[in-house]
Amino acid sequence: MTWRSRIVFFCLVLWVAACSPLQDDVIRFGLASAPANLDPRYATDATSARINRLLYQRLVDFDENARPVPALASWERLSPLQYRFHLEPARAPFHDGKPLNALDVAATYRSVLDPDRPSPHAGTLQLIEKITVLDKDTLDFTLNRADPLFPGYLVIGLLPEEAIKDNHPFHQSPLGSGPFRLAAWPEPGRLSLTRIADGQVVEFQTIGDPTVRVLKLLRGEIDILQNDLPAELLAYLADQAEIQVRYDKGSNFSYIGFNLDDPVTASLPIREAIAHAIDRDAIIEHLLGTAARPAAALLPPDHWAGNPALRPLQYDPDRSRSLLARAGYTSQHPLQLSYKTSTDPVRVRIATVIQQQLHDVGIDLKLQSFDWGTFYGDVKAGHFQMYSLAWVGIKTPDIFRYAFHSASLPPVGANRGHLSSPEVDTLIATAEQGTTLEQQALAYRQLQASLLQQLPYIPLWYEDHVFAARQDIRGYRLSYDGNYDALRDISRSR
Repeated sequence: MTWRSRIVFFCLVLWVAACSPLQDDVIRFGLASAPANLDPRYATDATSARINRLLYQRLVDFDENARPVPALASWERLSPLQYRFHLEPARAPFHDGKPLNALDVAATYRSVLDPDRPSPHAGTLQLIEKITVLDKDTLDFTLNRADPLFPGYLVIGLLPEEAIKDNHPFHQSPLGSGPFRLAAWPEPGRLSLTRIADGQVVEFQTIGDPTVRVLKLLRGEIDILQNDLPAELLAYLADQAEIQVRYDKGSNFSYIGFNLDDPVTASLPIREAIAHAIDRDAIIEHLLGTAARPAAALLPPDHWAGNPALRPLQYDPDRSRSLLARAGYTSQHPLQLSYKTSTDPVRVRIATVIQQQLHDVGIDLKLQSFDWGTFYGDVKAGHFQMYSLAWVGIKTPDIFRYAFHSASLPPVGANRGHLSSPEVDTLIATAEQGTTLEQQALAYRQLQASLLQQLPYIPLWYEDHVFAARQDIRGYRLSYDGNYDALRDISRSR
């Protein structure tokens, strides 16, 4: 904070100290960005995905080592190309009271694969050749190619068959069978869910400015904050008797992406120059409060398919200047680029430091910050030279097909930079065709090494998760991927 912002902040703290917390039983959760789509077939932003886990059940989930485990169904592998899923007998109905059965599961996945309504999650699931419902509790998935990871792909929230046929607007009126149901969504920035087990209401409020989120937490207008807070505000909160602050290691992968159709950012030496000009360690120490780990690949090294042999790219400004000079750029003729990010103050501050670091090697970076909807829309549409984002909640390495395969251009995938690499496509296919997890892990490690050489992304860091809440909040546990599942058990002490 600057001295002026400190004065303003602490004046506001004195003001909120005189105010009383809201007196009701609602637990309020402050968000940096609003959920964009509560239809799990089409949601791609992190906030939507985390809230959808509360609203919808899924066939499969993951253990602490990112291995698939039964959620709503167990399975058996009848052959390399056929899996049989058995729904759990004691399963919750949909929120309208109708029972969930195998027909609903089949309808959900058929709709994801419907070419007339392309889902961004369809790419990985193209290996499904046929879905056969055997009875209300059992269905078979027949594949067009073998993939030992297949059960881990069945994580889409399940929808009722009849509502799918009726084109129900799930994106704004979710209808699932998860532990929470929609209570109210009166405006984009305020969403209320009711916990089915006991009627506890959790309200999500979108408050873009982190200082305002913290002030609302101090005042008692918000009960919980998770992530998206600058280090100095977290340090301040940790000193407040009425606030609890906890950290835990996370897997969310922050990166800089490039438009590879752009004649400048398509140049590998230019991307290498940018990569070596960024001092990750300094940003982690001074802007993130050491609550992050430098990254060399999308998957953390402790993931079963991660590559612990890879090392983060070194900060080497002299090498950056040399690469730029060979490309014809000098201090008198600097390289000019544009960089898009959101209006979140933490992201803007990081972008501003990166702007200065690139300026030091001879790159003039024009920063463009937009509200989340506009920024994310531009990224999905390919309207950028450079941008920064994070992949959150990644469990299975099918992310590589989704994000990097040449056939995964939006809207059917997330290859937003338009990478077209025969080597990457071949390694993805090799990994998917492996008959054991060991074979697949080896291919995915080779793939991640190739991506580090080709640099469609510059890996930045894996951010830790942080939880800040009023002292009367009990039972919240941070997860490795940052989901909100702990809201199923949270309570307020009396």
